[in-house]
Amino acid sequence: MGLIHIENMEFYAYHGCFDQEQVVGNRFIVDLEISSDLEKATLSDNIEDTLNYQYAYDIVKEQMNIKSRLLENVAGRILDELFSRFTEIEKATVRVSKINPPMGGQIERVSVTLSRPG
Repeated sequence: MGLIHIENMEFYAYHGCFDQEQVVGNRFIVDLEISSDLEKATLSDNIEDTLNYQYAYDIVKEQMNIKSRLLENVAGRILDELFSRFTEIEKATVRVSKINPPMGGQIERVSVTLSRPG
């Protein structure tokens, strides 16, 4: 068993409860942790024997381009797509963070983290 981390993926997207957020947009950071059997890849040194990180990133990017009101919805869709395209995932955790959310005060970020077993 091993862990693949794709960290600090930055996107400009249009998620938020307020209509204005869906027009103006905001910066988001996404972190992904995927648990999978990596033993074969450690021996073969072949991309075919591991979960392709580029495809995982492409899934995150694709889902970040779909407007949502809630970060929970975005995180859930990312996990849904990962599990539908990668049967080798044992467990996945995704954190979606909105940078400087418009909440009436100085807030660095607000984050939602979801985990799901395979």
